[in-house]
Amino acid sequence: MKKSLIALAALAVVGAASAQSSVTLFGVVDASVSYGSGDVSNKTSLKNSGYQSSRLGFKGVEDLGGGLQAGFWLEAGVNNDDGTGQATNINNQATGGALAGTNGSQGLTFNRRSTVSLMGGFGEVRLGRDYTPQFWSQTVYDPFGTNGVGTTRTLVGQTFPGFAPYTGGITAVRASNSVAYLSPSMGGFGIWAQTYMGENPSSGAPSNAGTGNAIRLTYDGGPISVAGAYSKTIAGVGTDLESANIGASYNFGMATVMGLITKERFTGFHDIDGYLIGGLVPMGPGTIRIAFSNSDNGTAKTDQLALGYVYDMSKRTSLYGTLVTVNNSGGAFAALNGAVTSVNGSSNGVDLGIKHSF
Repeated sequence: MKKSLIALAALAVVGAASAQSSVTLFGVVDASVSYGSGDVSNKTSLKNSGYQSSRLGFKGVEDLGGGLQAGFWLEAGVNNDDGTGQATNINNQATGGALAGTNGSQGLTFNRRSTVSLMGGFGEVRLGRDYTPQFWSQTVYDPFGTNGVGTTRTLVGQTFPGFAPYTGGITAVRASNSVAYLSPSMGGFGIWAQTYMGENPSSGAPSNAGTGNAIRLTYDGGPISVAGAYSKTIAGVGTDLESANIGASYNFGMATVMGLITKERFTGFHDIDGYLIGGLVPMGPGTIRIAFSNSDNGTAKTDQLALGYVYDMSKRTSLYGTLVTVNNSGGAFAALNGAVTSVNGSSNGVDLGIKHSF
């Protein structure tokens, strides 16, 4: 009996080894004391994700043999300042948000990413809720990684009606019900193509709302990174939302300089144009971050200057501080960290926080 048990255990170990499966638990807990000032009101709060997005995730991969792999990725956003989860959107439309109407009250959701993939020498086919290709350029070429008070104005600047809080609308960051193809690097060049569905019945009006396509073309070679992206989402009958951007960075060793140009077009409204120029400068045990970004819809205009420093206490733990100021004109009234400012007013914001990853 004992020998039989030992033999069964050995077979189990061999089977697990041949399959070469792995599952990883990972996450980030990030909190900051944040302050915003405006000429109407100020606000002090404890916030999350001031440096990196707070999250809890599970990912795994299985070797299928012949260079083929299967994998999954489930990642939930966490509001660790109050213990709630983050909302998701089920159909890439205004009707698909949190049913309770309050962000976090719907409980923990895998809003950040929930995908299954098939991978090999051909690249990767990925299905589920995922980032949109055009957003990836926003975060890659933003020294603040689209997190915290320093997030680029090209993403959180002027917004179209019904599409707050992001300039590019509901699919500005992620899309549900998506199918994507990511190519392997081909001499530094790569392609990320994605299509996503609104999943409306054919009798609906319109049946294709929330449906869209996106593509990102990249080149990464040595110190140079360049990318161009475009997406188009059907928002309603005869109404489309288009997003386009081009970004680049160059690592000089002593500093990495980056820039981004964006354009958003929504049927019936003025285009929203934006740009960013910034950089990362290694300094001591950490990094200086600086960026100037702008958002302009042809009338309303917001300029933002952000400066920050990240002090790395270890590979997993960092302290950070960010100071930001915005100036509005043409009827804009953007404010920082929950403050309120008058039309054409200004606002200042500060994040002081700690990030720990596992």
